[in-house]
Amino acid sequence: MMQAVQVARRLAPRFAARAADHDREGTFPADDFRDLREAGLFGLMVPRELGGLGATFGEYAAVATELARGNGATALVFNMHASVTGALGAVTEELAEALGMPNEALAARDRLLRAAADGSWYAVAMSERGAGARLSRLSTVYEPVDGGWRIKGSKTFCSGAGHADGYLVAARSAGDPSVVSQFLVPAGDGLAVEETWDSLGMRSTSSHDLHLDVTAPADRLLGGVEGLALVVAQLMPHWLVASYAAVYVGVARAAIDAAAEHLNARDLGGLPAVRARLGRADAAVAAADLVVAEAARRVDEAPGDAETNRWVWRAKLLAGTTAADVAASVLEAAGTAATRRGHPLERLYRDARCGSLHPATSDVCADWLGIAVLGGDPDRDGSAPRW
Repeated sequence: MMQAVQVARRLAPRFAARAADHDREGTFPADDFRDLREAGLFGLMVPRELGGLGATFGEYAAVATELARGNGATALVFNMHASVTGALGAVTEELAEALGMPNEALAARDRLLRAAADGSWYAVAMSERGAGARLSRLSTVYEPVDGGWRIKGSKTFCSGAGHADGYLVAARSAGDPSVVSQFLVPAGDGLAVEETWDSLGMRSTSSHDLHLDVTAPADRLLGGVEGLALVVAQLMPHWLVASYAAVYVGVARAAIDAAAEHLNARDLGGLPAVRARLGRADAAVAAADLVVAEAARRVDEAPGDAETNRWVWRAKLLAGTTAADVAASVLEAAGTAATRRGHPLERLYRDARCGSLHPATSDVCADWLGIAVLGGDPDRDGSAPRW
């Protein structure tokens, strides 16, 4: 699997060379995704028996960090695809039996994973205005109809909107609002992109609104059983929380790299205050990287374990806050010249600031961990539902 990390490392400079233009214009990095497809990375989390690379969560984290050193926005959209394929690929026969998944649902799952190994990629359409990523608050609804499922609603912050081959859509049952299910809706008729994304950072993710009034084929109900969305969120919180962490560690490392290049070019490395800022930044990013790696190791060895989940939430909290703090500090060290539009540090500063805002936000992560420290149940004892 080191080969996948080396591929990501090779692609990162290409992504970095394109990043400024896409950020300035707010355009989707289609060339980056062409490179990812040609490199076979859309099959990263697909089991080997289905044609993929069969990566572990730890191996995903290493790849995502390298991609983010090139362009954090590209890595962030890739993260969405990896979270879909990673969650699907992690459903063992034992878990499928425990969840009551029929054999035809597993066959449908395998078709989706094979398609990813062949170059298809999937986006996530979960968040909604006023609800965020909380599955229990969604307004998008579905109902069974002849030939499949009618899904109607609107999503926001859908990274890669209008470019993906399919969308993971979370929706409530029209008949029983307590039932939340997930569908992998193919791109095409019934989906409309509203170009609403004009953000501070991560500008080239094309995280536009997605409006749905579509009939999805019957086999696109993930798991083949209604009501699994909240269960899967509890079983695999790493794909909803810690997968972002690896991306922001990569963004933070890219900020240090850009600052070092800027300072060396201007012969400012002789200033002790400048060196101290870079030294602290390096140590902080190394620490965050180790926490992400430890969380990933525990996910691979004991997914869903209580202590594993604590490391998952720690990873997201530390990666988000570290990226923002480090980018701000090295930008200050680099000086006013680095704040000009188009300078790599200016873009990385804005991208890094998004880490604490991505769900789960840093405040939500800290609250979850605080409840755990106090001996409570973080998934039940918060002031608002986690999902």
